[in-house]
Amino acid sequence: MSSGHKAMTLFVTVILGLIFVILGLSTDWPLWAWPATAALVLVIALVTHRVLTPKREAFPREFGPDPDLQFPEPQRQEQRIAHVALPSSVADYDFSFSATVRWLVLDAADDAPYINPAGLAVEAVLQRARVLTAQQSPNRSALVQHQLDGVLGTMRPDSSGRITAMAQDVSLSLPELDRERLAKLSNVRKDEDVWEHERNYERSKRAYLGDDVLKDTGTAVVWWLSRNDQEVEGAVDRIGLLAQLSAAANNDTVAPVFEHLVSPPATPYAEGDGGPHAPPGRPWAPGPDTSPSSNGAAPESSSGSFDSLDSFLAWFGFAPADPDLDLFAERLIELARAHDKSNVVDELRRRFTPAQPAVDDEEAGDATGAPQEPPPEPEP
Repeated sequence: MSSGHKAMTLFVTVILGLIFVILGLSTDWPLWAWPATAALVLVIALVTHRVLTPKREAFPREFGPDPDLQFPEPQRQEQRIAHVALPSSVADYDFSFSATVRWLVLDAADDAPYINPAGLAVEAVLQRARVLTAQQSPNRSALVQHQLDGVLGTMRPDSSGRITAMAQDVSLSLPELDRERLAKLSNVRKDEDVWEHERNYERSKRAYLGDDVLKDTGTAVVWWLSRNDQEVEGAVDRIGLLAQLSAAANNDTVAPVFEHLVSPPATPYAEGDGGPHAPPGRPWAPGPDTSPSSNGAAPESSSGSFDSLDSFLAWFGFAPADPDLDLFAERLIELARAHDKSNVVDELRRRFTPAQPAVDDEEAGDATGAPQEPPPEPEP
């Protein structure tokens, strides 16, 4: 019987005795009742002792099996690591890794070597994290961080089999300078892609125009009609121009069948037979009547030369009432005089200088406003 059981039995016996004494004194029991009460108290004490005493075990506890023993809870240990560089899929761009590493030491043989559990746990976690980050782009650190939370969130044994390790509170980032560099490289690649597409578009357009549209004159005319199917007459008027374009695009001359539709280029007039003359198609050239005569005098003007001169001025865009026409004529006269073309000078003067009416001396004097001297008187 333990001391606790004895104390409880004594406590119950004393309490009951005090209760019976108080009742006897208050009710004025007779003398024979006191021995009977004492005997009752002893019986109650024996019964309490028997009730509080535990039963004897059939098999001693010290001989019981091991599962009945209470084993202490395993103690997990942890360590915080911060700013560990982990490689990415791009060289020289490393992630900055931080996490709380937790581990649990496993049972080992009695002759197993001593280990550093923290070192083994950190190395196991970093190895698992490195396998994932080495395959990821450095500009996706936020996404890789969430992936690491899942990969490192389970206790797994290390390569030695002595511990199991995991990581929590994972943080993964990229240095600010590396983020700026990656942003610049991304912008350059985007601009380069746009430029490459524009160059391919230009190359395709050139090939379309050179190899298809301007392959020959007929193809060029059909292409123009496909874009302007309501302007058949306009296509006819542009055959010569399209023939020139297709010939230039192929570094060739205009086909003979289209030569009559092509305007001849303007060429400088040649000098011969004593006067200037221009080849056919020249917008203006002095007529045969403007060649100097044998005595050096300019021939009389004819309507043909004036018509050629009007065509020449119209080719330059001068209207008959243009205020700059006189100035242009003076420059033509100076140019003809510089080249010793007196016949052209005379022709231009007759064309642009208005005829002045002849006036006598008296009218000239009146016109000037000077006083006229009286004629001298005859001598006697």
